[in-house]
Amino acid sequence: MKISNMSKKDIVKKFARHDKDTGSPEVQVSLLTKRINQLTEHLKKEEKDFHSRKGLEVMVSTRKKLLNYLRRKDPERFNKIKKELDLRF
Repeated sequence: MKISNMSKKDIVKKFARHDKDTGSPEVQVSLLTKRINQLTEHLKKEEKDFHSRKGLEVMVSTRKKLLNYLRRKDPERFNKIKKELDLRF
C-alpha cells in the first residue's frame, strides 16, 4: 500500500517504534512525505500558488534535516525508512 493512500493513524502505526510512539524520526519523515506528495500534486495544477510552494520548501527542508539526523545516529534505520518510502537521498 502506498503512503498516499494511508490515513495518518495507519502511517503512525506502521512506522512507530513502539505502541505510543508518535514522534520518532521515522514517523515524522513518513508524515512529511505524505504531505509533500499531496502538495506536489496540488502545485502541478496551481502553478501560481506561491504560499503553498514556500510551505512545501519548508517541509522538504525539515524532512532533510530529520533524515540527516537519522543517517548520523542510526544508519540501519535510515536505510530502512529510505527504502520503505522510496526516497532519493
